[in-house]
Amino acid sequence: MATRPPVSLPKLSRRSRILLIIAAVIVLALLLGARLLDTYVDWLWFGEVGARSVFTTQVVTRIILFFAVGLLVGGALAVSLMIAYRTRPVFVPISGADDPLARYRSAIVARIRLFGIGIPVLTGLIAGLSAQGDWQVVQLFLNGTSFGQTDPEFGKDVGFYAFSLPFYNWLLGWLFITVVVSFFGALISHYVFGGIRLAGKGGQLAGPTRAQLAITVGLFVLLKAVEYFFDRYNLLLSDRGAPLFIGATYTDLNAVLPAKLILLCISTICAIAFFAGAFLRNLQLPAISLVLLILSGILVGVAWPAILDQFSVKPNANEKEATSIQRNMDATRRAYGLTDVQYQPYTGKSDATPDQIKSDTGTMSNIRLLDPNILSDTFTQRVGRENFYGFPAKLDIDRYTVGGVTQDYIVAAKEIKTEGLTGNQTSWINKHLVYTHGNGFVVAPANTIDRAVKDANSDGGYPIATTSDTQNPAGAGAPAPGQQGIQVKEPRIYYGELSAAESDYAIVGGTSGNAPGEYDTATDRYTYQGTGGVPIDNLFNRLAFAAEYGERNILFSDAIGDNSKIMYNRDPRDRVSKVAPWLTLDGDPYPAVVDGKIQWIIDGYTTLNNFPYAQQTQLGAATNDSLTGVARQANSSINYIRNSVKATVDAFNGTVTLYSIDDKEPVLDAWEKVFPGLVKPSSEISPDLRAHFRYPEDLFKIQRELLSRYHVSNPQEFYSQQAFWSVPQDPTAEGGSNPAAAGAANQPGYYVLADTPGQTKPTFQLTSSLTGLQRQYLASWMSVSSDPADYGKIRVLQLPSAATGATQVDGPVQVQNRFQSDSRVAQDRTLFNNPNVTPIYGNLITLPVADGFLYVEPVYIRQRNQNSYPQLARVLVSYGPKVGYGATLQEALDQVFGPGTGEATTTPPQAGQPTTNPPASSTNPTTTPPPNNGGGNAALDRAVADIQSALAKLKAAQQSGNFTDQGAALAALDAAAKAYEAAKTAAPGTSTPPPSTQPGG
Repeated sequence: MATRPPVSLPKLSRRSRILLIIAAVIVLALLLGARLLDTYVDWLWFGEVGARSVFTTQVVTRIILFFAVGLLVGGALAVSLMIAYRTRPVFVPISGADDPLARYRSAIVARIRLFGIGIPVLTGLIAGLSAQGDWQVVQLFLNGTSFGQTDPEFGKDVGFYAFSLPFYNWLLGWLFITVVVSFFGALISHYVFGGIRLAGKGGQLAGPTRAQLAITVGLFVLLKAVEYFFDRYNLLLSDRGAPLFIGATYTDLNAVLPAKLILLCISTICAIAFFAGAFLRNLQLPAISLVLLILSGILVGVAWPAILDQFSVKPNANEKEATSIQRNMDATRRAYGLTDVQYQPYTGKSDATPDQIKSDTGTMSNIRLLDPNILSDTFTQRVGRENFYGFPAKLDIDRYTVGGVTQDYIVAAKEIKTEGLTGNQTSWINKHLVYTHGNGFVVAPANTIDRAVKDANSDGGYPIATTSDTQNPAGAGAPAPGQQGIQVKEPRIYYGELSAAESDYAIVGGTSGNAPGEYDTATDRYTYQGTGGVPIDNLFNRLAFAAEYGERNILFSDAIGDNSKIMYNRDPRDRVSKVAPWLTLDGDPYPAVVDGKIQWIIDGYTTLNNFPYAQQTQLGAATNDSLTGVARQANSSINYIRNSVKATVDAFNGTVTLYSIDDKEPVLDAWEKVFPGLVKPSSEISPDLRAHFRYPEDLFKIQRELLSRYHVSNPQEFYSQQAFWSVPQDPTAEGGSNPAAAGAANQPGYYVLADTPGQTKPTFQLTSSLTGLQRQYLASWMSVSSDPADYGKIRVLQLPSAATGATQVDGPVQVQNRFQSDSRVAQDRTLFNNPNVTPIYGNLITLPVADGFLYVEPVYIRQRNQNSYPQLARVLVSYGPKVGYGATLQEALDQVFGPGTGEATTTPPQAGQPTTNPPASSTNPTTTPPPNNGGGNAALDRAVADIQSALAKLKAAQQSGNFTDQGAALAALDAAAKAYEAAKTAAPGTSTPPPSTQPGG
């Protein structure tokens, strides 16, 4: 039957074509306009932080990948369609008047360029957009380095698996997609143009059609052969042995690996058969080879490994898998930095004498009473001053040396909190041009409260929190009136954790006469003088940011003028993430005063998920615990991690600086080649900055989880799992005292300043308990040092196994149960059963003391009313079977160890040793009247009276929150103290001490 002449599509009028073009331009502008605007805003931001090379490298790499993969996929499809069209049959029979293929064929022929070019272009666009997100894989391949370690099976450097193999797998994936898309493009085209006809017995296949399809399938099978070649290396990441271990198992090495080589050879032969079949009249040879490939894949690649695994390996797995388990153990320890763990036997006995407890001053004098996860509201109410200042939900812990004494402090930056604005404060001008920054660095000694707590209604139990801000030149944590504390040269905070909202931008620094001025104090206004922010004093930038934030006031406000700048992306973690997108960042940034400036410190990790034989870890699951107020990690899979980078963000200028911790770390080395000069070498880290480095929490949690298994050294013992440990549940969290509860979460690690066995002085460290596998008894205790001298050193105190007959030591859950069942706690109805009070159990810290373990837990109460905040009410202590419960730590220790033992927490420091309770801060002194000197020196009496008067004024000013009066009182106190010293010198016979300040708890 003759073919029907093609039916042409209706012609469009000139007006219709113009309207369609205009519509297409509008749609394109809408699609690309927002993306271009975001790109320009990012370009300006990267210029602000001096990292435009990061921006351009990413953009250029993405563009190259977009066009390369787009041309590959789209171009291959275009060639396939062109071949199919040019080799179509000249005469194509139609089945009838209503043959749908004839209509489709006619429509395509009438718009052959639209279909022949448009479909490949659209396919290429989709492929390019999908591929450009993998720019990191390509850059690591181009800049990868050697690890200096080889895998135990093939002897290849780990760098091949880290940098090259992922790229080869990625490239093979896109080549497969290209061939498949080309195949289906050719198949559909040949069907539409008659090269494939389904009519008749078995259908018909034109010669050109047969040749094109056979060659395309042959290319696919040839790529499969290449994939089998690389699959041999991918076996070293096999999960056949999961969840016990990752890596090539006995079955993989003795069945799957040979099968890959056999299938490689069969695939090559099969591909040749398909190429030969392209020039033969029948497809019997390609069909037979394809059946052979499928059958061999089932028999050799699936059945034989399954039989070997089921009947040979599983009955003898402890012996068969010993080599693979040993490889996994060795690789995991290398990949996660667990090769130099120091294990130390520890008795855990509980028969220490009072003298032994008193002698352990390094730990006892630094027992932490304050829980940073509870005190945010307390800080906000007591030192937050105005309603628009606030603190993150979780405060931080760091150590400082003040007045020659080193101790740990609860630290926080007093930030601007726009959520606290109310009334007219929420207007656009006030929110973005007036209330722009925080003011002050706040510290509180972690082992001290303001005074002894006597009952639930006591006014005590609060941190001695002091602030270094524009109104306190003496600095935070001043050891005594008139002395210097932690001083900050520039206490204003423009960049902080409370600025995470995308719309939380600030416009600063304008010299316009209409600028309202930025709030500094109730009476003072400030104009930003720093280097942070992007200029917004020109019409184009104002228009761009007005469109970006959908805010017309940016464009029309007269308050924005010359030298105005806009600050955005102000969260420190977000800033580092944009500057170094290849880093995985720790979830808990913390502020520190470094060389007089407030710096946010963020830990950055370099990670991989293809370290041969190393155990895979789900990042989100491993770092998840009861801790709140920190950023949660995405649940991505990794099997290598290093804390390679410490990043700082200046709280005033927003400057982002990256420092290398390990200059020889291979992954960091590769990224330094991608972005040269971005990361500064470790030699440029100042001693003051290094002194405030903390071992990162997320890395600690990952290592803790793995160490609970990989402390085992024998493969058979590892296989049996009998010696495994568990991370304990947090008994102070909801469901924590019942590990089976659905809401039970892991106990976090705790930062403490302590003197652990094997150390000669107290060091700042991150610690955690570990229990027996699915048991509550303590099995070990681990700590990681943050001290610059041995930073990152992991120590494990290992208790005797229960199998040796040793007495088992209670773990955190058991101790918490003992606390709650103690008769004194149960009888304290006033504190815990008051309907107007909510008890809050603080962090349960485990400390090694005198060959045993001391548990300390603060108990807070919170009134059930608006704007209430927690106060420390009681302290719980446990050592062995004994429980102490008192209003102060000293009282609780005395109950456990005997009268006078609690004095170990207030013993003055020896030379070179830290103290327990430094002199109280000047912000909340408790006066002790001096003894009567008999009236022998009028000047001395007058000085003493002046000191008492100044102290009273200072206390009143602090209670009212009036910092102006507080400054005046401090000045009067300093003058009175000097007058006292002068009078005392003039009368050397007198021994009258001045009024002193002594903390209570």
